Amino acid sequence: MMHRLAGFCLVWLMGIGIAYAQQAQQKAPTPVPEKLEIGISTREIAITPDFRGADLTIFGVINDVDTAVLSTHGYDVAVTLEGPEKDVTVRRKARVFGIWINRELLTFARVPLSYSIASTRPIGDITSAAERARLGVGIDDLPLNPTHSFDTALDIRAFRAAFLRQQRANGLYQSQTNKEGVRFVSANLFQASLRLPANIPAGGHVVHAYLFRNGSLVSERQLALTVVKTGLEQAITDAAHHTPIAYGCLAVLFAVITGWGASLLFRKD
Repeated sequence: MMHRLAGFCLVWLMGIGIAYAQQAQQKAPTPVPEKLEIGISTREIAITPDFRGADLTIFGVINDVDTAVLSTHGYDVAVTLEGPEKDVTVRRKARVFGIWINRELLTFARVPLSYSIASTRPIGDITSAAERARLGVGIDDLPLNPTHSFDTALDIRAFRAAFLRQQRANGLYQSQTNKEGVRFVSANLFQASLRLPANIPAGGHVVHAYLFRNGSLVSERQLALTVVKTGLEQAITDAAHHTPIAYGCLAVLFAVITGWGASLLFRKD
């Protein structure tokens, strides 16, 4: 009888303990993940004949910050500006009988024609290589995928490196860090600055912001940005695309008139 009573008491106490644990778990506040909100200084960039590039400012706020992470500087922000996507063909030249000709080519699918990134630290120091590859963030981790099957002897890495090197040389792929890129103006407010090159392609661009917490992505936001040509440049572009025959005839006529006028101007007699 005493054994049964002791067993009953033990079960009763365990039930009370479980009930209190469940009640405490229900009352414990559920941690709220951080949320990122951004805004940009303009939604449209106009390319005029005297366009020399522009600066784009991005403002952001981190909601529901964790004070413990904040005190250890565990938050990092990266902001990217990706230009219109297009298939890009990279060619490799080879010397044949003393003449340099195109021997091999590789086409990458849907590649951003321009790409700029600004971050609180170098993106390689913020998160792992696997995470960068998954997100496709950072110039060296952009997803450059061939459009079709290729010869196994073809070195994709060489074509990839050549493309990135060319884009960097043309100023179309840029990276900025620290004060030149993203800086916190208060505990949860930050400001980013991206430089738009003079040869930025027209079309739809995307501003993408990433919030990392101790190297892990916790929130991201994106906004659309449009780059348009205005004035004479837009008129020439529209004519070339909408009325190509008339545009070609006018171009030939202009070349003939220019050549004839130059011959009259510089003839010796």
